Amino acid sequence: MRSLSDILDEYLFLEGDERYRLLIELGRELDAMPDALKTDATLVRGCSASVWVYPTQLEDGRLHFLADSNAAITKGIVALVLAAVQDRPAAEVAAMDVTAELAPFDLKNQLSSNRTQGVPNMIALVREHAARIAAG
Repeated sequence: MRSLSDILDEYLFLEGDERYRLLIELGRELDAMPDALKTDATLVRGCSASVWVYPTQLEDGRLHFLADSNAAITKGIVALVLAAVQDRPAAEVAAMDVTAELAPFDLKNQLSSNRTQGVPNMIALVREHAARIAAG
């Protein structure tokens, strides 16, 4: 997965529909999420599209998230959220201000409210998973 700063550099260079294409491309780059993990427990509430997020823990204790959505641009937004937290220690993710990390993308002004309404819930779910895992 690309770093958030690399994605931001590319995003700021692009305009309009090109930004949508970048988000769709990011979504396609996500690790495949097995259908068996797409359950009510991994479903992000409050999204206009279906979004699932599942945490896994790497051997060295870092978190690696699997995610999917049934909508291409929403899946790209999920990928953007994950780019901020992917493969970091659980305690670090739990303490992160992911909203601030994503602020330079100005998603609320770039995308429709339908597409961004679930972003706070995605972030909350990721941080809740991280806090639970960090607590052991």
